[in-house]
Amino acid sequence: MDKLSVEHLLGIKYLNPNDIDLIFKTADHFKEVINRPIKKVPSLRDITIANLFFENSTRTKLSFELAEKRLSADVINFSAGQSSVKKGETLIDTVNNILSMKVDIVVMRHGNVGAGVFLSKHVDAKIINAGDGTHEHPTQALLDSYSIREKLGSVKGKKIVIVGDILHSRVALSNIFALQLQGAQVKVCGPTTLIPKYISSLGVEVETNLKKALEWCDVANVLRVQHERMDIKYFPSTREYTQLFGINNQILDNLGKKIVIMHPGPINRGVEITSDVADSDQSIILNQVENGVAVRMAVIYLLAQQIKR
Repeated sequence: MDKLSVEHLLGIKYLNPNDIDLIFKTADHFKEVINRPIKKVPSLRDITIANLFFENSTRTKLSFELAEKRLSADVINFSAGQSSVKKGETLIDTVNNILSMKVDIVVMRHGNVGAGVFLSKHVDAKIINAGDGTHEHPTQALLDSYSIREKLGSVKGKKIVIVGDILHSRVALSNIFALQLQGAQVKVCGPTTLIPKYISSLGVEVETNLKKALEWCDVANVLRVQHERMDIKYFPSTREYTQLFGINNQILDNLGKKIVIMHPGPINRGVEITSDVADSDQSIILNQVENGVAVRMAVIYLLAQQIKR
């Protein structure tokens, strides 16, 4: 049995190409499972998983929960919004309380960068980072790459542009790491105020002209404008953003080639992409959602294999 080179899934930057390969092969198997009439396997019947979400999340949380249940794990859900964290309990206290219930794996989303790494050093459980601040969101990047591989046959040599709010996006950073590990070329496109200064040090080119970016790419991964993370105004108005960086059918029709459109969701319809683009045959947004469950099943399963009983 092949195994991952890491003890936890804290970020793509800790993985190697073999890890990604193994996760995808395992996800292929689970994708078959979730398309059967009986969608469950008893693989993790004796494993307990705690989902700790210190930030709001609907899609990621549901996707993880579904993945865990499809593997027959016992699941504990914890939303910090309704919890003692509001009363000042520390992250370690919260987690230790949950671990005293004999939890094997913790899936955590947290607003602070590095929260998962911190946790992995202090608690005896496998940690899966479901998003830490504006830093990484590894399972999203894995499911994005998996979806590209499914659609185009491979990721290697493909040209991917990530469009939109790069600065506040943990999806962008994880995607850049994952795509480069697999040999893709990556550019980013958006208002200069939403492109981080360090981006060129990652070997990523910046293109501020949307039309040029789309003419160059095979795949456009369109990110949501994260108003909730913005403490200042990064662009004059939503309308102006849409005029410069919004993708609509007319823009795609004028390209003279078909590109693949992706979006990690939730979509601001009519802002970064129009409904007709989101729902078109060029879009693989719903495939991403389905693949998210298979990829998360694969990650959970592979980490669970390392648990010493």
